[in-house]
Amino acid sequence: MFPHSYLGPVVALVAGILILIQPGLLSVIVAVYLIVTGILGLIGAGPASRWW
Repeated sequence: MFPHSYLGPVVALVAGILILIQPGLLSVIVAVYLIVTGILGLIGAGPASRWW
């Protein structure tokens, strides 16, 4: 399994913590999260790739 397949949950956890600490950054954090998860999905690190 690729090491970057664990980045999705880690990014989600960090984003959640940052939103709790600094709620004003919500839109920036959501945008970064969507970009990172989109890139991970494009390179095949999404949840669907684990089942194949």
